[in-house]
Amino acid sequence: MKKQFLLIATMLLSMVAGAANEVEIDGIYYNLVSKIKEAEVANNGSGYYKGNVVIPASVTYNGVEYSVTSIERGAFAACPALTSITIPNSMKSIGEDAFQEAYGLTSVHISDLAAWCKIVYIGDGRDCGNPLLVAHHLFLNGEEIKDLVIPNSVTSIGGYAFAGCHDLTSVTIPNSVISIGDGAFI
Repeated sequence: MKKQFLLIATMLLSMVAGAANEVEIDGIYYNLVSKIKEAEVANNGSGYYKGNVVIPASVTYNGVEYSVTSIERGAFAACPALTSITIPNSMKSIGEDAFQEAYGLTSVHISDLAAWCKIVYIGDGRDCGNPLLVAHHLFLNGEEIKDLVIPNSVTSIGGYAFAGCHDLTSVTIPNSVISIGDGAFI
């Protein structure tokens, strides 16, 4: 219910903020929402994204800077040649089935564990947008996380945040965490 509300709120915000403008910047397609200066990674057809894709925290188009805050539903779906993805700290949500059938994806790279814990994954279970469900390996600043230590600054771990991260050998959760979302560690 909460996820459906977030999805509806995001869609309404996009409509209120103004129509999205789809553009390609440095090999990644984005839907740009001018009034709120946010960009969403977009799908540009089956199999488009290949190799190591680094999503930047922001992009500039026609002299305007946009914060990259979301990945649309199915954006990387059916991209079997995609091998790794770097998710910026600015990411707020990842759409349902965003990495469906991206069978070559083997690693997810982040630089801020607290920011990762806040991402909202749209969908449930195997349909949620978490790339770890395909890749299974999470890297923090270039080092694979095996012994997960949640920072003290984290108060909530989002639903499905570590779903699919099979190589975790231990998880340390501080007292600061007061809620853990559904399926966070499945």
